[in-house]
Amino acid sequence: MSPHTVRRTTAVVVRRMAVEPVVVLQGPRSVGKSTTLHEIAREHAVSIVDLDRPELREAVAADPAAFVAGSAPVCIDEFQKVPIVLDAIKAELNSDLRPGRFLITGSTRFDALPQAAQALTGRVHIVRLLPFSQGEIDGVEEDFVRVAIDDPSLLLSAARSGAIGGSATRDEYVERVCRGGMPLAIGRSGVDRDRWFDDYIGVSLERDVAELARIRQKAKLPPLLERLAGQTAQSLNMSSVARSVGLDPTTAGNYTTLLEDLFLIRRLPAWGRSLRSRATSAPKLHVLDSGVAAHLLRLTPDRLARLDPAALTEFGHLLETFVVGEIIKQVTWLDDTVDVGHWRTRDGDEVDFVLERRDGGVIGIEVKAGSRVTQRDGGGLRKLRDLCGDSFVGGIVLTTGDLAYNLDSTIAVLPIDRLWKPQ
Repeated sequence: MSPHTVRRTTAVVVRRMAVEPVVVLQGPRSVGKSTTLHEIAREHAVSIVDLDRPELREAVAADPAAFVAGSAPVCIDEFQKVPIVLDAIKAELNSDLRPGRFLITGSTRFDALPQAAQALTGRVHIVRLLPFSQGEIDGVEEDFVRVAIDDPSLLLSAARSGAIGGSATRDEYVERVCRGGMPLAIGRSGVDRDRWFDDYIGVSLERDVAELARIRQKAKLPPLLERLAGQTAQSLNMSSVARSVGLDPTTAGNYTTLLEDLFLIRRLPAWGRSLRSRATSAPKLHVLDSGVAAHLLRLTPDRLARLDPAALTEFGHLLETFVVGEIIKQVTWLDDTVDVGHWRTRDGDEVDFVLERRDGGVIGIEVKAGSRVTQRDGGGLRKLRDLCGDSFVGGIVLTTGDLAYNLDSTIAVLPIDRLWKPQ
């Protein structure tokens, strides 16, 4: 993969800039936001206000209005380091609300800063830049989610014909999951990759947390993150997490939100509570990058190759986190609005990932670490189909096997690598 690979998100940002006065490009540190910003700035022949530079931070803090009055688009990197710059942007927009005025990046969730929410409410559009997708790494353009959203019957008919079988082996899936998609980690392996993840996590918990909030029990953050990684792809049980690291539930909840604000973890919301009174409302927790999760769980390709039962159970959760991450990346590239979540009832029925189109059409996706799928494995999707009725437009079971086929007329079994192979 070329280090200059153009991210799929770049085109999304350009489209949004044609409509919105302020576009915020947000995502984890070291994920490529600055690179994307420089590409767009170069296309427009404008300079960048880089707030990672201490001397420039001081200058902008002293006179923010002087730095936001340049030629459009005004490009500001890491805006959260000088949040007062948002007030200056607001003042500019009061007199000129044309599209494409500002493109700013941040390694903290925009709505995590109260000043940000107050200053630019209704005038800002947020675009997420996430770790590299598998297609970006391989140099291919994925369209799995677009096809699933536009016409899932195409996947069903292709599965019926056996035309979209997979080619990845279990070892390849293990390597991809443990590698993840962080740009500076994917070219490393073994101890070099471990060292990079250690540095990445350490800087995030030491420097980035200090910039975002003052917390009294900073030493609790590393064990909290490790404990949360142990719950990846599972319903978040904050009371259990709090007890395990010696925090009260309220403080543990606040610190968990802080880790989410820094893009280390994500909460996948519960979906479909109106379908059934016994549907749960608890979100599922996912570490944002599967490589980071594998590192925190101390799962390596060598350990997983030994088929240790405990490691295999953890790999099932890790694989789901990997797949959810790949799907969400593709969702961020869509122009249409799509709601995402997971569905689970107190009776034990569940679907790992649910996509809901703007017209109410529902697509359910299950992830199985095994290569063999039985009718029982489609039970959650069938329960969801029964409750949704005509709104259910398709179900997909993604597996590590190499075969594609249909469980029935609305549920297809597909290899996981179809996520990043052309359909």
